[in-house]
Amino acid sequence: MEETKKPDIFDKIMSWGFLKIFEPFYKAHKEVLLYLFFGGCTTVVSISTYAVGRKMFGTHNAEIAGLSFDSGLIAANVFSWVCAVIFAYITNRIWVFSEKAHGAAGVAKECSAFFAGRLFTLILETILLEISVSRLGMNDIIAKIIVQVIVIVLNYVISKLFVFRKKETA
Repeated sequence: MEETKKPDIFDKIMSWGFLKIFEPFYKAHKEVLLYLFFGGCTTVVSISTYAVGRKMFGTHNAEIAGLSFDSGLIAANVFSWVCAVIFAYITNRIWVFSEKAHGAAGVAKECSAFFAGRLFTLILETILLEISVSRLGMNDIIAKIIVQVIVIVLNYVISKLFVFRKKETA
């Protein structure tokens, strides 16, 4: 039996006046459109908290195993990641993906998978950011914006395929 879903705030907005002409396109591509919208919002959260983190942590050159890096940049990136991932999980769970876990154990497993996938992209993001700033001499905010594009795409794929995937029905 197919369950009827209650319209969310975005469904209601799309039924307003002139926006009705876009409603069929919205309904056909709702998940991707909302992911792009909230991915953009997550990027704003990530970049703004990164900028705050850079002010808090400053610039500190460090060296491990012959590799030099800016530990302030890494600390700021991890801080921004925590803020952005919490924001992304909440918005993805509530509005973007229709398949959601239920019950405490299911939500804990879903949340763990979400954070694990994002941990992978954090590592990739940190490496790309460090290379862009330390090796290529880019401005760190510009590098963060560019790297975020790669991260958004990878995060969508990870979320769609591993976290909020359709459950197999027997």
